[in-house]
Amino acid sequence: MSTTPDSSLPGATSTKTEANALVGRQAILNEQREVFGYELFDRSAASFTAASDAALLFNALSYAGAEALVGKKLVFINTTHDGLSGGHLELIAPEKVVLEVPPMPAGSCAFDITTRCGVFGALKERGFRIAFDQHALTKDYASWLPLADFIKLDMMHIKAEQLPAVVQFTQKYTKAHIVAEKVETKEQFECMKALGVKLFQGYWFAKPDVIQTKTVRPNQAVIMQLLNLVRSQGSTAEIEALLKKDPTLSFNLLRFINSAGFGLSIEVTSFRHAVMILGLKKLFRWAALLLTTSRGSDTAPAVGQTAVVRGRLMELLAAEMLTPEEVDNAFIVGMFSLLDSMLGIPMEMALDAVALPQSVRDALLTRTGVLAPFLELTLACEQGDDDTFARLTDALHLSNHQVNWAHLQALAWAETFDDMN
Repeated sequence: MSTTPDSSLPGATSTKTEANALVGRQAILNEQREVFGYELFDRSAASFTAASDAALLFNALSYAGAEALVGKKLVFINTTHDGLSGGHLELIAPEKVVLEVPPMPAGSCAFDITTRCGVFGALKERGFRIAFDQHALTKDYASWLPLADFIKLDMMHIKAEQLPAVVQFTQKYTKAHIVAEKVETKEQFECMKALGVKLFQGYWFAKPDVIQTKTVRPNQAVIMQLLNLVRSQGSTAEIEALLKKDPTLSFNLLRFINSAGFGLSIEVTSFRHAVMILGLKKLFRWAALLLTTSRGSDTAPAVGQTAVVRGRLMELLAAEMLTPEEVDNAFIVGMFSLLDSMLGIPMEMALDAVALPQSVRDALLTRTGVLAPFLELTLACEQGDDDTFARLTDALHLSNHQVNWAHLQALAWAETFDDMN
């Protein structure tokens, strides 16, 4: 897959199902704060918390061709009980799919609840995994527990003092993996981790923990020097001289350039060769990618991967509307949108260390300029603000399908670098 934008985003879809689907996502992390999987949800549902239509999500995944995403990460898909049957379940490999099943409607009798076990069992025999929320821990749902592969505990709806007992009960009476969802703070993450929980959902990991006096790590400083040198049109000899000072950086940058994500037909063996093949603009992009995925022990690995998804998503969304130069800048905005979290310093200080176009600075610092709406839409894909999501898609004249296609392609593209961090 090339890092350059495709010549066009798919236009309006041919089916009502695809046109109506609006895919959102949240990352699910392991205890090392690496991306374990993604929960995909239908933005066209009544609200962020509403059970969504699995058929829409399966169709969107299939149509966007997100095999790389489904091949590496588990995909958690919200579903209704009606969505547990139908042809859409044949569209992607069941071994990588976790069906998130809501509780039965209020007033359901014990017989109706127990009867659902047959449906769950048949799905599991086909290879699907099943996730329930904390309602499955209540007496009425005891018959569901043996079928649970995951139990999701909502941190917003369980009192802090009740968490140890709830976790202990889940561990004792199920073989399910516990997912702590709606984790908002590092303290909540540490608390649940201490209780033995190994999976977490929420974007607390992307919140910057900045210290005004913190210094940039040496390897990051060299990458930033490289970015400035490339940005100022430095000579090939100057670039090579800088890279020779850091063999690890040189190796990693060449590894990125030769990765599947770039799609070159020949191997780049030196930086003189890289400049000749790529040009300085593309070399800047790859140095930015390397800075994004370079991390210390105090930075969650998921931060870098989230930034890569944002960069690619902004690039794809901007491809039809902006000049090639601004499309490149859109990629940088998305990549650097978590720079404060990655470096542990305020965003303005981080941006002052790298020479960047004004449109990039405007989008990141003040949310203004031509790139700002694309950044806001990219962030909305991760969050529950449906009004903002709808407003920005309308303002940018993007169809639901165009956003879905770009979103799922960005997730799949980020997977091509997952093993290189």
